[in-house]
Amino acid sequence: MLRSGGLTPAPMKRRLASSLAALLSAAAALSACQGTEDQGPVNLSKGVPVGAVLALTGNANVYGQDQKIGIELSLAALNGAGGVNGKPLSLSIEDGGSAEPSANAAVSLQINRGILALIGPTLSQQSFSAGPIAQRRGVPLVAPSNTATGIPEIGYFISRVSAQSSVIAPLSIAKALQLNPGIRRAAVFYAQDDAYSTAETVIFQQALTAKGLKPVTVQRTQLNDQDFQSQITAALNQKPDLVVLSLQAMDGGNLIRQLRELGYRGAIVVGNGMNTPNIYPICQKYCDGILIAQAYSPELQTPANQRFTAAFAAAQARNPKVSPIPPQLTAQAYTAMQVIGEALARLDRRQPLKGLPLAQARKALMAEILGGTYQTPLGEIRFTPEGEVIQKNFFVAQVRMNAGGKSGRFSLLP
Repeated sequence: MLRSGGLTPAPMKRRLASSLAALLSAAAALSACQGTEDQGPVNLSKGVPVGAVLALTGNANVYGQDQKIGIELSLAALNGAGGVNGKPLSLSIEDGGSAEPSANAAVSLQINRGILALIGPTLSQQSFSAGPIAQRRGVPLVAPSNTATGIPEIGYFISRVSAQSSVIAPLSIAKALQLNPGIRRAAVFYAQDDAYSTAETVIFQQALTAKGLKPVTVQRTQLNDQDFQSQITAALNQKPDLVVLSLQAMDGGNLIRQLRELGYRGAIVVGNGMNTPNIYPICQKYCDGILIAQAYSPELQTPANQRFTAAFAAAQARNPKVSPIPPQLTAQAYTAMQVIGEALARLDRRQPLKGLPLAQARKALMAEILGGTYQTPLGEIRFTPEGEVIQKNFFVAQVRMNAGGKSGRFSLLP
């Protein structure tokens, strides 16, 4: 089907995406033959090298764009404060697309460039595929937005700054029941072909059951679905007064819009996949009132968060159409870069990077990452020995759309 403006038909887009993934895989294989030897010294000629793999194209690009802003703001802050003991951090960003093959290829390319640590990829599904590559090569990988159960368990070199769904998701269920004590019947939707969605929906359903609300229906969707009328009709036949979604931004926004258009007026709880202001233009006025648990609040009154929010507002001031309030994904990506930068500075003081074999530096850096405590926009964080983030501050917000229904904000609830 052609879209307005004569854009590429969907089948051709899929073929082009497949060809791109194949080309990236071939490039990664070639780079593996010609790339930096892991046992060679750290190359500091252009600065201290770190990399990121983000979803800058495809359905998940709304997340990757948020993350890119956060990483670049963090890089500027770190280098503005002296970098790694006087040596600037050098960042390379690779587009990992929105699928596993493109993320795998991008991670391999970054590793072969000789980076010391990697941020990404964007999606949990991609992490389960690309994380083992970093683990095999002994490269520290800090996941900025991967909440599915089992991410740190990929291996020693994998950590995350994004709290897992099992910690966050139940908070929004509890808040929904507090605001709407009469809720009795819950309907659940999730994307059955997405690792994040399938993991989070289990947590949501367990939280519902613990509150005596075993779901009256569970509806399965696909990541690329655009029409949800059959699933919504089946759900509405069960007369739910609470709908719980574990979906990504695009499909989740479309489902909410269609849900409201088909007459549903009850409460809606959404998962971390919709934790971005990029949902506003998708579900528009129908976003209003949805509940979401968050691992970040722009209202957190700490010096680290105040510096971050000020830097974000200053950067966005050049575009008056963009909200000056940073979203969670931007804060988490900022934090991932901060963690790597501070750990590198500690390592360099303890064991100078110059002349250090790359593989040895990567291993030592991983130990520094896991051993540190960090004052970040998320609040104070540290890590378990397995690489799971330990975080104190969590929140529940309700979306409040502005007049006209094209923009809004996440309004924190007490």
